[in-house]
Amino acid sequence: MKLSQFKFKLPEDLVALEPPHRVFKNDDGTEEKVYRRDECRLMVVHRKSQTVDMFEKDAEGKDTENYLTFRNIVDYFDEGDTFIFNDTKVFPARLYGTKEKTDAQIEVFLLRELNEELRLWDVLVEPARKIRIGNKLFFNEQGPMVAEVIDNTTSRGRTLRFLYDCPHDEFKEELYALGSAPLPRYIVDKRPATADDMENFQTIYAKHEGAVTAPASGLHFSRELMKRLEIRGVNFSYITVHCGLGCFDPIEVEDLTKHKMSSEQMIVSQEACEVVNEAKAGGHHVCAIGISTLRATETAAGTDGMLKEFSGWTNKFIFPPYDFGMADSMVTNFYHPESTMVMATAAFGGYDLVMKAYEMAVENGYKFGCYGDAMLILDD
Repeated sequence: MKLSQFKFKLPEDLVALEPPHRVFKNDDGTEEKVYRRDECRLMVVHRKSQTVDMFEKDAEGKDTENYLTFRNIVDYFDEGDTFIFNDTKVFPARLYGTKEKTDAQIEVFLLRELNEELRLWDVLVEPARKIRIGNKLFFNEQGPMVAEVIDNTTSRGRTLRFLYDCPHDEFKEELYALGSAPLPRYIVDKRPATADDMENFQTIYAKHEGAVTAPASGLHFSRELMKRLEIRGVNFSYITVHCGLGCFDPIEVEDLTKHKMSSEQMIVSQEACEVVNEAKAGGHHVCAIGISTLRATETAAGTDGMLKEFSGWTNKFIFPPYDFGMADSMVTNFYHPESTMVMATAAFGGYDLVMKAYEMAVENGYKFGCYGDAMLILDD
């Protein structure tokens, strides 16, 4: 397929800058926001019947005026069905420092630690043209956190050596204390990250640190919703995919077969495989929660359609047409035009149906992006 086939007009006001929330006024006149991650809207796409549900049904099965919310996802699954979650944990990857001598403000986006002993990190810097090998960056006027640029890796990529002499755990704690939630650029260009974002931009089941962006579809699950699913008999399987920034890289070729995805580290344990494969063998539904999970399960799926243990990296790029071998349903968000996430969604749900659903989402004011609304694709 071609890049231009995934182009559509997305009004700026439909990009969610915050998660679903309610605003309450206190007695002193101040306002307080209460975030409710499971109260986003839910659109349900049925790929076999080629239908789309947006509204709750009445006793006669007719649409009401009430939009489906994410909490309604419980109604679409039964005992023995299995959800596959990505339990990666986001760390506060965005820092702001100043360049020595010039005091120019520099954004440093931590990607991954290269060497624990030497305090080497792979980072992105902005504006990159100002940062050269040998430059020093200062991150805290009141403290000793200093980094030296020791290598150029890409046009924006640098290797930093942090000059901080202390135990590694203490260094990481101090470094993370200077950082903020690594919200996508389409949010931080509109507003700064807040303390609330470090909680909101993290799934409630996050466990293994290493992601620099959240597995956004998992953000909708609250503890209450997880308990309701558990009571219904839905099983949970957890894999780890350390989400990188590759999904946000602009695609610069019209022919999608020529686009190369950045690699992400992933781990699929034997325990996760057992839960998923038991569900498949029993004829139950297997639902991938998010594009990162979908890419990982397709990477680790065997030719027999069963999930296999895996520890390594994946750069799988999914776009139509694609023959899926693992999950038969999935949860995803609504994403920006020409993004790799839209392409993977269209591959799973069918190009025409998904693009129709996106058109309906725009017409009905659904919110897009990591803090936006959700889509459930079912194989019925």
